[in-house]
Amino acid sequence: MNPIAALGAAVLGFTHETGRISVFFFQALAFILRLSIPLKQFFKQAEKIGFNSLPIVILTAFFTGGVLTLQSYNGIGSSMLANSQLGRVVTLSMLRELGPVLASLMVAGRVGAAIAAELGTMRVTEQIDALITLATNPIRYLVVPRIVACALMMPLLVTLANVVGIGGGYLVATHIIGMNGTLFLESAFNGVGEPDIVLGLVKAFVFGTIIGLMGTYQGFHTRGGAEGVGRATTVAVVFASVAILVSDYFITALFISAEGSF
Repeated sequence: MNPIAALGAAVLGFTHETGRISVFFFQALAFILRLSIPLKQFFKQAEKIGFNSLPIVILTAFFTGGVLTLQSYNGIGSSMLANSQLGRVVTLSMLRELGPVLASLMVAGRVGAAIAAELGTMRVTEQIDALITLATNPIRYLVVPRIVACALMMPLLVTLANVVGIGGGYLVATHIIGMNGTLFLESAFNGVGEPDIVLGLVKAFVFGTIIGLMGTYQGFHTRGGAEGVGRATTVAVVFASVAILVSDYFITALFISAEGSF
């Protein structure tokens, strides 16, 4: 095939898929803005997405904080500088980047795959078609609760991940490195401002929305039986993970620009 034709086909395919995802999102957003959210389904999804994700988020955050402390201390080199800056480095890294990104990637792998598989199975077994025949809008009943639950639960999970990650860094700093705990905490809290917290929570909200959107979109448009469900599950996780990393850059750039650092 002509390379230019292949490139054009890829661009057209990407544009087409982006348009379909955008239309799908705005269909769900219309119900969200009207507060037309099935509460029973929302609370059910909030439990699955939020509470059931606690173990993996806590485990990931704790060891991330510990590794970050060890690497930062080793990289700083000077013990005097490390004592005055280590807590700040760990805290800012968790709040601004590692907490939101790693927690969201873990949730994308767990929740995004589950949502795509669940809705994909409903699609190939014609359960979604049955909802339409019963005059139930499947976007409102199936998609909206999952997107809203992901968007609202993710900031809570990230907040917990930040606390656990900083706690893991504190334990490593005090019990392995031998640093004074009070000095670590003073360095941590003195170097943190409101923009750092807001940035992390905004990222968590956006990442949660992405996870819910990709999972529901891929599951809702599944074709091809059991093989199609597996494909939709894989694509949902991959697309969500890539979108999280790409959006992370642009959100960070916008916040830094707004702070006047450029």
